[in-house]
Amino acid sequence: MKFVSLFNKPPDNKKFNYKPRFYDQKAEERKEREERIRREVDREKGLDAQQAEGYRSRLSGAFHMARRRSNKDKTELNAVLLRSGLLLFLTLFAIAFLTWGKDALYSLLVFVPLYFYLKFKK
Repeated sequence: MKFVSLFNKPPDNKKFNYKPRFYDQKAEERKEREERIRREVDREKGLDAQQAEGYRSRLSGAFHMARRRSNKDKTELNAVLLRSGLLLFLTLFAIAFLTWGKDALYSLLVFVPLYFYLKFKK
């Protein structure tokens, strides 16, 4: 793992949104036929077109809302806190090592296991 990669944000993927500008008459007719058949099937089930369409739109909207409410923000915040904490720890350790020498290293070997023992002890 590169040391530098801990402190910078990974690049986002580039998105390509291509909308073709041609008219396909067969596809348009097929789409109209499918809509007409859907309306007939909904009418046979006892649903009118507004109820069926409203149900579909609410359902797709729920999936979009759930995607927006993902834990993306929380994970980014955790990553930032982890990087900041690591940078602070390394800076303080470097200052302590330059000030007290090997005593800072030995105290680190004592306090870090003690910290983890107290943290994970139940």
